[in-house]
Amino acid sequence: MNDHSQKTKRVAARMLHAVRLCAYASVALIVLACSKQPAGPAAKGAPGAGAPPPALPVTVQRVELQRVPISMDAVGQAEGSREVEVRSRVSGIIEKRLYTEGSPVAANATLFVIERAPYEIAVAQARAALAQERARQEQAQRDVERLKTLVQSRAIAQKEYDDAVSAVKQSAAAIQGAEAKVAEAQLNLSWTNVKAPIGGITGRATKSEGSLVTANTDLLTTLTQVNPIWVRFALAESDHNRIRGAEKRARVNLLNEDGTIAADNGRLNFAGSTVDPKMGTVQLRAEFPNPSLKWLPGRFAKVQILAGEQEAFLVPQAAVVQTEQAKLVWVVDAEGKANMRPIQTANWIGSNWVVTSGLKPGDPVIVDNLIKLRPGAPVQPHAPGASPQPPSGSPSAAPVAADKKAAPAPNAPR
Repeated sequence: MNDHSQKTKRVAARMLHAVRLCAYASVALIVLACSKQPAGPAAKGAPGAGAPPPALPVTVQRVELQRVPISMDAVGQAEGSREVEVRSRVSGIIEKRLYTEGSPVAANATLFVIERAPYEIAVAQARAALAQERARQEQAQRDVERLKTLVQSRAIAQKEYDDAVSAVKQSAAAIQGAEAKVAEAQLNLSWTNVKAPIGGITGRATKSEGSLVTANTDLLTTLTQVNPIWVRFALAESDHNRIRGAEKRARVNLLNEDGTIAADNGRLNFAGSTVDPKMGTVQLRAEFPNPSLKWLPGRFAKVQILAGEQEAFLVPQAAVVQTEQAKLVWVVDAEGKANMRPIQTANWIGSNWVVTSGLKPGDPVIVDNLIKLRPGAPVQPHAPGASPQPPSGSPSAAPVAADKKAAPAPNAPR
């Protein structure tokens, strides 16, 4: 009896579950049927009901051909037009340093003094040796004069006279050697004053007073000529080809960080004849007057090269889309739709790209809302600063006018 009642309860639970499932399915079918009912008049014009998407307002700029400078920008580094390492040409102890580190000095100014005493002694010894040789020459000359009369009277052999003449000649050669020794000693003595080979800015002294220096080995300091200053930079091979042959006529400017011109009197004084195989660039160098020492060696600066003019379009940088394959701009076609156009660019001028091909005079280039654009999408173009205007014949204007005309006046009889 108990087993029978349990089976009955299980059957009843299953029937109740089935009834609930049927009820849920009925509700779902009703909701689905309601969703498939045709939309009312207000919904028929909705974008999701097959109506075209609304036109996107965009700012356009019509481009025209114009004469623009052939300009290229690069980052350069300043360096001295002449850079010299100062070393002592004689060995000895540094007695004095006669310049202030980092200060400008004139050419031939004495920078260091090496101990002079050993070289003064060497000069004195060389002069003494020269005096001895001159005395020997005088003695040899007297011997020749005395033997000359004797050889004529055949009182002595000819060989004895010839030896005396040779002694005179040997003495003359010895005097020349002694004179050279004196000149060498005097030169070494003069080198105890280490002088600036060029005028320029001095560097840090690497040796102090009392240090022993070795001739032509130990570095004492450096000198850098900064007027004029040189600026070294590199251009891509394609950019270099645009100015190749016009290097002598090219003007070079130095730019401040904000893009304004800091110096406009530069000229190219070197252009490389080889392309760096790793970087694909060509080395160049410009020279600028620097009387106020504004530009110091090692400083980085923006360089602008101007080499003539060309006909091109100027397009705002914000309007140019760059991909891995090309640069593109959005233009508005005759039907009022946006389309992409590949372009070729040369360089920047201010905030504009110089476009050399890909556009025609009068093309309306879209300069904003680029992220929202899609090829073939309708747009509402307007000039910069103007309000967007709907295109002529737009369906968005007609219904509004019709509704206003049909709307009854307040308190009018219905």
